[in-house]
Amino acid sequence: MPQLVLERAADARPRLRAAWGLVALRVGVGLLFLGFAVARFVPGPSPAEAVTSASLDRLTSGLVSGHTAVLLTAVTETVIGLTLVTGRFLPVGVVMLGGALIGIMSPLALFTAELFPDGPTPAARYVLKDVVVAASALVVAAYALGARLRTGPEE
Repeated sequence: MPQLVLERAADARPRLRAAWGLVALRVGVGLLFLGFAVARFVPGPSPAEAVTSASLDRLTSGLVSGHTAVLLTAVTETVIGLTLVTGRFLPVGVVMLGGALIGIMSPLALFTAELFPDGPTPAARYVLKDVVVAASALVVAAYALGARLRTGPEE
């Protein structure tokens, strides 16, 4: 009898880890986005403020630039963060996240020479960490849109 209980518990662990691991990843990425947003609402502390402004300026052909670009980014990151942390309105948050990922990664293509003059600048390191954030966000988005992990061999 104790052996059967142990076998059942061992069989359930991968499913529990997958389910709770994805929830933890979703909430963690959401908290990260909220942290980025808070830093952008206060002028100055974000090391990527200039890159954010310049990127949106170039991506929107000058329609959104300067402090407005930074505030728009902060509001977008706040909404994304809240949807991921609460799990409410996830489809809206995931769509916004898709658009945000374009903006997040764009400095690597738009400002390569400025970010990497003789190696990565502090702003470049800030942008490069977004590669990990983007990968995590893609997993969260896939799960929110219905993808599921398999915990065992195909049956």
